[in-house]
Amino acid sequence: MTLRDLKPGQAGTVVSLASAGTVKRRIMDMGITPGVEIRVIKVAPLGDPVEVNVRGYELSLRKEEARQIEIR
Repeated sequence: MTLRDLKPGQAGTVVSLASAGTVKRRIMDMGITPGVEIRVIKVAPLGDPVEVNVRGYELSLRKEEARQIEIR
């Protein structure tokens, strides 16, 4: 399951990041690392961006970035 599969109000724990290189580094720099809890706050009408709460702050991610974050 990926972060993109969650509906607003649902939460999960990050298992891994499917991306590599600079995209993976950028996502990790934002605080999204394996083991951290992440909650979907809202999704834009067309699905992009996805607003999440991670480590106590809100963050907007593109849906392609959200698809690369595997959760359980």
